[in-house]
Amino acid sequence: MSTTPKTRRAAILLACAAISLGPHVGDAQEHTEEDHGVVFEAGAAGERSIHGGESNFGPNLAVEITPIEEWLEIEFGFSALGTTGHTELSSDLVFKKPFRLSSTSELMIGLGPSVSHTSSGPDTGSSHGIEVVFDFMFWPHKDTGWYLEPSWNRTAHSGEQTIGLTGGFLFGWH
Repeated sequence: MSTTPKTRRAAILLACAAISLGPHVGDAQEHTEEDHGVVFEAGAAGERSIHGGESNFGPNLAVEITPIEEWLEIEFGFSALGTTGHTELSSDLVFKKPFRLSSTSELMIGLGPSVSHTSSGPDTGSSHGIEVVFDFMFWPHKDTGWYLEPSWNRTAHSGEQTIGLTGGFLFGWH
């Protein structure tokens, strides 16, 4: 299935509109605790090419800061993905709009640039692209929790599109 430039622009505009909507979901709920100023994420990542069908898996580390409470969170993440035939190091800088779902869970919708470097295999080299994420965070304890982050990425030069899933543990700091 191929997408047209018009369809891609519409998807990006839709993601931007969703990010800018309202202060957050669940506005009627009172905040009894302040959100974490810094969140560390450690887990695993996987991605699959939409057209080629290749899958990559590996560890993921990220740090997230909150410069504007309830409006903006910025995440810098790093993954080392590998499969038979190649190894890829990738990083992203995602700007996210948080939406509180309950006192222990939140959804963040984000958009940002990504950079990857394939160090072995037939496609050796660096590339950059754009990434859209939906980050679900669950905080069963005050400063520890877990997350799931589905994503879509498009590489600028080749137009390759991938879908991914990252998940793991959260460690919050006020």
